[in-house]
Amino acid sequence: MAVNLSAPRAEQLLPVSGVELGTAAAHIRKRGRLDLLLIKLAEGARVAGVFTRNRFCAAPVLVARAHLSHARPIRALVVNTGNANAGTGEQGLSAARRTCSEAARVLGIAPEQVLPFSTGVIMEPLPVDRLAAGLPACVRDLKENNWLAAATAIMTTDTQPKAVSTRLELETGVVTITGMAKGAGMIHPDMATMLGFIATDANLPQALMEQALRYATDHSFNAITVDGDTSTNDALMLIASARSRADEIIDARSASYLRFRDALTDVAQRLAQAIVRDGEGATKFITVRVEQGASIEECRKVAFAIAHSPLVKTAFFASDPNLGRILAAIGYAGIHDLNVDHVDLYLDDVLVAQRGGRCAAYREADGQRVMQQTEITVRVVLNRGTEQATVWTCDLSHEYVTINAEYRT
Repeated sequence: MAVNLSAPRAEQLLPVSGVELGTAAAHIRKRGRLDLLLIKLAEGARVAGVFTRNRFCAAPVLVARAHLSHARPIRALVVNTGNANAGTGEQGLSAARRTCSEAARVLGIAPEQVLPFSTGVIMEPLPVDRLAAGLPACVRDLKENNWLAAATAIMTTDTQPKAVSTRLELETGVVTITGMAKGAGMIHPDMATMLGFIATDANLPQALMEQALRYATDHSFNAITVDGDTSTNDALMLIASARSRADEIIDARSASYLRFRDALTDVAQRLAQAIVRDGEGATKFITVRVEQGASIEECRKVAFAIAHSPLVKTAFFASDPNLGRILAAIGYAGIHDLNVDHVDLYLDDVLVAQRGGRCAAYREADGQRVMQQTEITVRVVLNRGTEQATVWTCDLSHEYVTINAEYRT
């Protein structure tokens, strides 16, 4: 059960002009569920993306990167669940390329204008025949107001779809941003999330799209972890259809660009946090904020050391204020010149450790009170600079083990 997260309603998800979505049940792995998504883009749309840095990256990642670098504009994206097409070698690359060819055939475009995406079980052959057979149904289902079905079709172990929308008023017109993401386990993104797709009708050049996407990613998907495992298939795509009546955004210093970038980041953060709230077996949503560091990098090291620690995460699940585990994680985070006598630790409003040791006023009952909440903030003050970083994570429960032990059965 997701932590304080409600499933989106169809009417909350704003259509983006020039972006159509169609779904189908192609029986990729399980029968009777949506598992195939086709996204069709109007002429003039631009696409930017970030991908996993896992060296065992999946075949669709390799093909998508190659097609993005091609001169021809991207006109479609194909997403399947149930099978990751990762660890599949040359056979997997052929399957990813055939996926693009089949989508291109039904849409009347070139294979290089299609980006493939897959998620699911690793090291099993992708059943491309089933995927191809499902594409005509996706075409028949194409429509702009189909975001909820699309977000449902890309789920794997997610307990609910994840999608959000926003509108912002620029000086010359209104811009819409709608996005969706999937992921609940194998979440420690490195350049992206499990799978995420964000579309906007804004008009901006490729360079500014890529710049805005990198900024949004660093402040959202690259600041979450469920279990510390970086997927082979991570991908986050930004689509700009240029259909808004607002003027083209051409200056990275302009108020319009900064407002767009911040709105995009807000959408990305809401999607990223939804992934953590729906983490496999999660019962608590935890914010880890590290302050007064010498650099953002060292603040992130400390935050992720805490967020990745199985001992810390299981303590949160048990509501056990065994908070020495957090101090231990800070100590092994990799800041070699850290003076622990300067470190303060807070659990929400409770000062737990002061100047490197247990606060004299701290009472375990106060820690217990906070630990029993479903939303908790861990705040670490390093007292060695002015930088800060925030990471979002969840606890580690018995259910996480069960889900992953039984994932293929």
